[in-house]
Amino acid sequence: MNHDHDIKTLNSLIEKVIDSADGYTEAAKASAASPFASIFNRRGEERRRLTQQLQDEVRSLGGSPEDDGTLLAGAHRMFLNLRNSMSSDEVTVIDQVEAGEDHIKHKFEDALADRDVSQPVLLVIEQAYAVVKDGHDEIRDLKHSLHAQ
Repeated sequence: MNHDHDIKTLNSLIEKVIDSADGYTEAAKASAASPFASIFNRRGEERRRLTQQLQDEVRSLGGSPEDDGTLLAGAHRMFLNLRNSMSSDEVTVIDQVEAGEDHIKHKFEDALADRDVSQPVLLVIEQAYAVVKDGHDEIRDLKHSLHAQ
């Protein structure tokens, strides 16, 4: 069985998850003195574990997994903005993180809608999406609560 499309799809998602993990690292640095740093560190570690799981799936399909993010990814670009705004207030940092979360969530939704992905890989993507969506929803709710203050 040819797994090329599954491998390509998973590798694309791996790049986004790596970008997300890197973004959470930057967000934690940018908000080191805030109570949100622990959330960012926890979510970053979660994304690193998710990267490993997706890489393992690519290997099981006989592929070579991505091991680096992409500078072209929208999430990564947004998170890089944090590096330039180390003195940003908490709301700005949360806004940037939430924009990255929107990006990765949409990439996973696109993969879930891909009719060429095999059923076993679709299940892997669904499980990974649950992790991504949980992170997205936490940050979205945090953003909304900060903007309501």
